[in-house]
Amino acid sequence: MLAKPIVTAEQAVGLIKEGDVVMLGGFMGCGSPPALLAALEKKGTKNLTLVCNDCAVHNLKTGEMTFVAPLVAKKQFKKVIATHIGLNGEIQRQMNAGETEVLLVPQGTLAERIRAAGAGLGGVLTPTGVGTEVQEGKKVIDLDGKRYLLETGLSGDVALIRAKKADKAGNCTYDKSGRNFNPLMAMACKTVIVEADEIVEIGQLDPEVVVTPSVVVTHLVQAKK
Repeated sequence: MLAKPIVTAEQAVGLIKEGDVVMLGGFMGCGSPPALLAALEKKGTKNLTLVCNDCAVHNLKTGEMTFVAPLVAKKQFKKVIATHIGLNGEIQRQMNAGETEVLLVPQGTLAERIRAAGAGLGGVLTPTGVGTEVQEGKKVIDLDGKRYLLETGLSGDVALIRAKKADKAGNCTYDKSGRNFNPLMAMACKTVIVEADEIVEIGQLDPEVVVTPSVVVTHLVQAKK
């Protein structure tokens, strides 16, 4: 089993190009890679499409920002595909002002669209959204007397992943609820950059606890202590 490149966060975000679709693991920051986000903010790459559960916190009154929120504030994303933006006042403002395209997707639907892409499937059938605005422009399929929406698979160019532990081959484990969108996104992107709290030698991880296999990981970053 070959080792994957261990690079700095700055080197890793250099792989992200303008116009890329970037998938970001995490749920209100839990499971998001802070060093990679800080490096991408500093690099300033723009015209990206962000796929994530949420846009973290941006309190317009206090100025508090967490995780991906500073990148949103700098308008590095031309489009955001997310399930929840309720705690980020800036992305709400950008959406209402027509400055950034925001597509809100039911959380389970977003997860299944990403999973489908990673599994090589064209899409999934879900009853979620039938008869609502979510249905607009989508194919409705009747199956055994029940109506479903056809939701197509959603893939990306680069996944930014946070792992609890990874071996040098790229096999990854996660910490509790940090195992949210990360494993799905790692399967659905061409380039997968993992920021790991700990990187160990090949063979030190029990295969039974590996969640993301080395075959989909392209680069490793050692998280800052």
